Amino acid sequence: MAAKPNTQQYISDHITDFVINKGYGVKGLSETGIKTVPEQYIQPLEERTMNRVMVAESIPIIDVSNWDDPKVVSSICDAAEKWGFFQIINHGVPIQVLDNVREATCRFFDLPAEEKNKYSKDNTVSNNVRYTTSFLPHVEKTLEWKDYLSLFYVSEDEASKLWPSVCKDQVLEYKHESEKVISRLLQVLMKGLNVTKVDSEKEKLLMGSRRINLNYYPICPNPELTVGVGRHSDVSTFTVLLQDDVGGLYVRVEAKDSWVHVPPVKGSLVINIGDVLQIFSNGRYRSIEHRVVANGSNDRISVPIFVNPRPTDIISPLPEVLADSGENPIYKPVLYSDYVKHFYKKAHDGKLTIEFAKI
Repeated sequence: MAAKPNTQQYISDHITDFVINKGYGVKGLSETGIKTVPEQYIQPLEERTMNRVMVAESIPIIDVSNWDDPKVVSSICDAAEKWGFFQIINHGVPIQVLDNVREATCRFFDLPAEEKNKYSKDNTVSNNVRYTTSFLPHVEKTLEWKDYLSLFYVSEDEASKLWPSVCKDQVLEYKHESEKVISRLLQVLMKGLNVTKVDSEKEKLLMGSRRINLNYYPICPNPELTVGVGRHSDVSTFTVLLQDDVGGLYVRVEAKDSWVHVPPVKGSLVINIGDVLQIFSNGRYRSIEHRVVANGSNDRISVPIFVNPRPTDIISPLPEVLADSGENPIYKPVLYSDYVKHFYKKAHDGKLTIEFAKI
């Protein structure tokens, strides 16, 4: 376990310098023993409150032990249309693999600040490996209560050379064990759109790249004043998320102007539709706003795998979808890297990124 910075060190350092430049992150800030959230983290009232939380409802939990069961196919496609979120159980990824990657996440964030800081924007040897805090500290007016390590997968060789040694083997194992789940999910979701042939080129278009994040949400002294992650939808095709048992992920139900909690279910994976699949499906499948609340009692971790097109791919409604439905496209062709750049030019803002692709 890394030595914890003392309160005097926190007081003597400017918060931005301490958290970002020196690499302590918000975890280091939490470990100083501060009693109140610094001003930089106090979110506007409308961003830190949820208008209504629906206690009795949650997203579907789907047993996928038999992917070919028509009821499973129907449940997944229905959830993708109505909720944009669902959990899967009996998916085939070993529990030990999930436990290992959670433990590896903790090991990385327990490293001394100077070790983590080797992977910061100013120090990393590759933009594909990035340790940072909040979302985009340089463009946000108010910071979020989260640190994360972002790993863009290019190849086994690059990952072996560049990813942090304390976690790379476990992250790679998690990625590899999840591939069959990702492939089956894609097949099912395409079946729901009446796209009957998913050849290698289409598969590359839909899921040609992966990004894995290790997220760490430290204990917060005033969780009601800030957020772990602000309102946003993912810019992925879809996301496969591993939670721990702490909880704190909330999904917006637009039709009821309310939020529902995504309860941790042991051994489950949370799946959410991203903006890209909303575009590919011409709006039939829906990416949904979600957020993570700060926690005053426990640290929380999560490990999402973002399943994406390749940066050089053009995203637009699939021709088969338009032909089957007879609809006109509601999204224009957009270079995926341009879409992602637009997302990363601004703070979290709900679902406004998808307006970039609308005709």
